[in-house]
Amino acid sequence: MQLRVSVLGAGSFGTTVAHLATHNTPTTLWCRRTEAAEEVNAQHTNSRYLPDYPLSPRLRATDSLEKAVRDADVLVMGVPSHGMRDVLADVARYIRPWVPVVSLAKGLEPESHLRMTQVIREVLPEHRAGVLTGPNLAKEIMAGFAAASVISFEDPDVARQLQSVFHLGVFRVYTNRDVVGCELGGALKNVIAIATGMGDGLGVGDNTRSAVITRGLAELTRLGVAMGGQPGTFAGLAGMGDLIATCTSRQSRNRHVGEELGKGRSIDEIIADMNQVAEGVKTTRVVMELGAKFDVDLPITREVHGVLYEGRTALDAYRGLTRRGPGSEDDPD
Repeated sequence: MQLRVSVLGAGSFGTTVAHLATHNTPTTLWCRRTEAAEEVNAQHTNSRYLPDYPLSPRLRATDSLEKAVRDADVLVMGVPSHGMRDVLADVARYIRPWVPVVSLAKGLEPESHLRMTQVIREVLPEHRAGVLTGPNLAKEIMAGFAAASVISFEDPDVARQLQSVFHLGVFRVYTNRDVVGCELGGALKNVIAIATGMGDGLGVGDNTRSAVITRGLAELTRLGVAMGGQPGTFAGLAGMGDLIATCTSRQSRNRHVGEELGKGRSIDEIIADMNQVAEGVKTTRVVMELGAKFDVDLPITREVHGVLYEGRTALDAYRGLTRRGPGSEDDPD
């Protein structure tokens, strides 16, 4: 029997995941806007988020949350982290018992500091929660370029079953039992991407970019391990792989935010011009609080926080990073 999949959230990656899944199993995409659902059904496109990329004609869309959820065997949450809890509260009225829930969001809940699977388990305690994550730039996947992702559940049987739902052609899906590490890798790398983008906006050069990415990986690994993630996860697709893609691609929203900050624009101006969420902006504040809680030094995150929330400039941030004294690469910065 084929599993019926519902993806909630018609942003670029939510739509991409729905497009992939519908090749393997009946899939429904929930859109907040009625006109978006009508466009997917009639024209097989999502022009707001994925212009010029045709969607599978088998993909069905709806603006009714009840219709999207009530018959689903697998629920995929493609909404941003700050809106996850509210949507899940609505989902709770319609979801059938024991349906697994997969998060696509790469962020942390601002007030509680919870990962998205923790939020899912709080709101839907009888449902198994996991994450699909990795270096997955939506437009490249839609263009047919090879990509790899990770499906992570604590129960390996669930992960293996869902692996076949999302795996398609050159989009390879691997399993991983380290849910904590997979989620934290996806969330923490966004902060480093903002830092990398600031350097690009300032024109600091490739050597500096490489140093920021590498030391950024060390930084997010320290915090991730302190919070319960496995070191090897941060060296894999959900850690280093996602970090490289997000820090170097011009499709990366978080790198774009950093680049515009490096050019001297304010964060309010940058966000006002964007039609999608850059999770790293809110995540930076949360990561600083987590660093204090777990007693982990986060020099790159601290400089990004200074630019986003303390009125400093990107140039101030890079001066702060370069003024740090040298030490051993084996030691924290």
